[in-house]
Amino acid sequence: MRLGINLGYWGAGMDADNLAVAREADRLGYDVCWAAEAYGSDAPTVLAWVAAQTERIDIGSAILQIPARQPAMTAMTAATLDSLSGGRFRLGLGVSGPQVSEGWYGVKFDKPLARTREYVEIVRKAMSRERLTHDGEHWTLPLPGGPGKPLKLTVHPTREHIPLYIAAIGPKNLEQTGEIADGALLIFPAAEHLEATALTHIRAGREKAGLTMDGFDVCPTVPLAVGDDVNALADMFRPYTALYVGGMGSRKQNFYNQLAQRMGYEKEAVEIQDKYLAGDKTGAAAAIPHSLIDSTTLLGSVERIADKMTAYAEAGVTTLTLAPAGFTLDERLTALRAGTEALERAGIA
Repeated sequence: MRLGINLGYWGAGMDADNLAVAREADRLGYDVCWAAEAYGSDAPTVLAWVAAQTERIDIGSAILQIPARQPAMTAMTAATLDSLSGGRFRLGLGVSGPQVSEGWYGVKFDKPLARTREYVEIVRKAMSRERLTHDGEHWTLPLPGGPGKPLKLTVHPTREHIPLYIAAIGPKNLEQTGEIADGALLIFPAAEHLEATALTHIRAGREKAGLTMDGFDVCPTVPLAVGDDVNALADMFRPYTALYVGGMGSRKQNFYNQLAQRMGYEKEAVEIQDKYLAGDKTGAAAAIPHSLIDSTTLLGSVERIADKMTAYAEAGVTTLTLAPAGFTLDERLTALRAGTEALERAGIA
């Protein structure tokens, strides 16, 4: 199992610290550094900045939002970042959610699976430097009856094949991800539930495409905090968990809430969402069971973290992406180094 880091969103007041974390991860031998986007900082700019100031670590988008860009633009961005970084770019895609897609981008959040499939087809074709044509439900290239003609990407990526990941949560999305992608970006992964909530669906998609799990990157993100008081460490992540389980998306379309229910927290997930949407964020955070936080994070001593890393590896994780937490840069760097030490102790590198 390999390790990655996730810097999250840029522009939250920790930008210099984030760069220091990325550099330290590069020095420690972490495999990949991911950056996110929602409706603030964009991922490609951040990744170019990180790539310019690191040497070996891969850079990845977790995620580039599908409603934000035409697929050919995403292929251009991927090819450019791969070229600038010397072949270190990984393309992570996702449909975002209805509030961002429709509220920020003005793109209807409908048929996300079909839209993703078409998007990936166009991106792959463009990155392969074929002349770009496509006749689908969501995109037609070139547009008929006009001056457009099939064009070919002029930038040469460093690699012939840029790894393509999809952020997936629901069963149907996970299955399609297994069928059409090189890896899956997962969130809120519990090792004991990973087979039922994710891998069985991914494996079905691989089988549909005539493929095995060999070479497919199962890449969940887990917050990491080091210390002696596990309960206190878990409490650090109550607002984060409440935001996703309670307030991300709408009442009917909250994929994280549905995931918590599939992990056995049906009543708790409803209570968290009810309180969060009613404006009681403190009550929503308090309603989160400790076990939900503890099972989806890495908390405690290096030894305890090593044991949990072993459980993730045995469950089928191939790249474990860490989000090192801390109130200061020193705390985040300490967590980052503890991640490396824990992996070495587990003997699963």
